[in-house]
Amino acid sequence: MLSDKNYLTVSQLTQYIATKFEKDPYLHQVYVTGEVSNYRKRAKHQYFSLKDDHAVLSGVMFANAFNQLKFDLEDGMKVLAIGRIGVFNQTGRYQLYIDHLEPDGVGALYQRYEQLKRQLTEEGVFQFDPKPIPHFPKNIAVITSPSGAVIRDIITTVKRRYPIVQLTLYPTAVQGKYAADELVKNLERVSIHGEYDTVIIGRGGGSIEDLWPFNEEKVVRAVRKMNIPIISSVGHETDTTLVDFASDMRAATPTAAAEIATPVLSDELIRIQELQARLYRAQANRIQYLNQRLLEYQNAYIFRQPLRLYEGYQLKLRNLQAQLIQSQESNMRSQRMAIQHLDQSLYQSTPLTTLGTYHTKVNYLQHQLISNHSQQIRAKEYQLQKAISQLDLLSPLKRMSKGFAYVTSNKMPVDSITKVDIGDSLAIQLADGKITAQITGTDKKQLSKIKGES
Repeated sequence: MLSDKNYLTVSQLTQYIATKFEKDPYLHQVYVTGEVSNYRKRAKHQYFSLKDDHAVLSGVMFANAFNQLKFDLEDGMKVLAIGRIGVFNQTGRYQLYIDHLEPDGVGALYQRYEQLKRQLTEEGVFQFDPKPIPHFPKNIAVITSPSGAVIRDIITTVKRRYPIVQLTLYPTAVQGKYAADELVKNLERVSIHGEYDTVIIGRGGGSIEDLWPFNEEKVVRAVRKMNIPIISSVGHETDTTLVDFASDMRAATPTAAAEIATPVLSDELIRIQELQARLYRAQANRIQYLNQRLLEYQNAYIFRQPLRLYEGYQLKLRNLQAQLIQSQESNMRSQRMAIQHLDQSLYQSTPLTTLGTYHTKVNYLQHQLISNHSQQIRAKEYQLQKAISQLDLLSPLKRMSKGFAYVTSNKMPVDSITKVDIGDSLAIQLADGKITAQITGTDKKQLSKIKGES
């Protein structure tokens, strides 16, 4: 019967399977190799798959483990993964929870090499103007192993070429776990010392694992920070490390590094001798030339007859004297004419002459004043007579002499019969007297009608 069977929910079954995975001791830590697939970098936790030719395994790497990676994870990369197998209950899928991840095999080192090289190139670490290597160094610092063939080759080459230089060895481990730290430490010591002209850093040949300290980022940055010219000689001629890109010059071998850092003393001595000979010849030629010039000067006429040296100057002096005399005479004539002119002007400006001139001018002005005054009086008299005549024509008395009269009533002028009434008293002013009258009647007739009736 169906009722007699115990059915599990999906969650219960999934949880049961997850418990089985957790209790299996073989699944607590597994080592898996595979190719990274479906990888896309996220802000925190990373989700991707590991696959081979026959299967695919889902994987998850939490942020704290992912941040400890020393390389950039890329899709298609073959890796070695360490982690545990567990079940993700929400999907019921089993997956690998990765605690540690590293590239698979020697190819991983080359991949880390290329990734770091690309990173430093993008930062501009390898883009700089190399410092020139001093041609005549006094002190050279060598950073390498004290027991290797590198230091022996450098010492042999320097003694052969330039034995007067001082070599200072900074013993350093050039491979192994602590090699990178020792390289950085000794580079800092050399920089602090500050009295070295050149630095040689290097080691002999070896595998990429042996040379790897010279590819460490901190070593490369320490080399780039050096304020002393540095020559790198790491591995064989075909080996190229990141330190080579950060150095001011790369040498294929330790011997080549020593040759770059030092000149050949015997060659320099020969060159100095050649320069001395050239200097002697140049000075001898210079002395011969100067002696020849001295002889020419001694035979010159100006030294044999020194007075002839001044003939030209004497002729020029005589010409200048003649010009000076002519100039003085011309100047004196001009001065005399100016004095005569001033004397004549002064005579004309004597007080008597000036008073006579002003007296004549005063008489003339008096005559003009009297004449103008008389003319103005006559003009004013004429204007007055003309104004009197015009005023006489407009005088009321003049009109009254022709029969006109000035009529007033109560001291008010009467110019219309409407302003008076019968019985009012009138004052009639004539040319020779006044008449007092009383109105007995009025007749309103216009003057034009009266003229018509008459």
